[in-house]
Amino acid sequence: MKVRVVAGKFGSRTLRGPRGQAMRPTSDRLRETLFNILGTAVEDSIFVDAYAGTGAVGIEALSRGAKRAVFIESHDPAIALIRKNLTLLGIDQGAEVLQRDAVRGLAWLEKKGVHADFIFVDPPYRESAEYDKVFAFLGGSSLLAQAGCLIVEHEKRRKLEEKAGKLMRVRAVEQGDGVLSIYKWMDLSG
Repeated sequence: MKVRVVAGKFGSRTLRGPRGQAMRPTSDRLRETLFNILGTAVEDSIFVDAYAGTGAVGIEALSRGAKRAVFIESHDPAIALIRKNLTLLGIDQGAEVLQRDAVRGLAWLEKKGVHADFIFVDPPYRESAEYDKVFAFLGGSSLLAQAGCLIVEHEKRRKLEEKAGKLMRVRAVEQGDGVLSIYKWMDLSG
């Protein structure tokens, strides 16, 4: 499967994609929609790509000016693919690959004092428990910066919670069979 960087410094460059059906990379169109929504806020940001797969989302963030992208992935073949794609583009700074399951990777970043501007979460669509675990962790975590946003990719037929701890869904954007649900910190001042 062909995966390409949509825009920015590495725009139109082709990445190595998965073989077989083991991974489902975020489509070029959905990535384009995501980064059109995020706009210039990506510049100089810290971007976390959880369940990173090919690394295409985090690489897109780097291509559009993110100062740091952290790729969290637990599967050996995907880790090798992320590293191969980073090497292919000559990315040797600003990228960090963590080989661990998503919640353990997110918890490790929080423990290190990271405050991510963006956290992109794209578990395998059929693994409901992964969505629940991530929401349970991030809803009470300090990993996401106060002005940051959590973006969760999911199937159109999966209904996600409106609230997850201190996070509230502020927008849902459909593209084909996929949906991007965007969460921000709730304003508890009022």
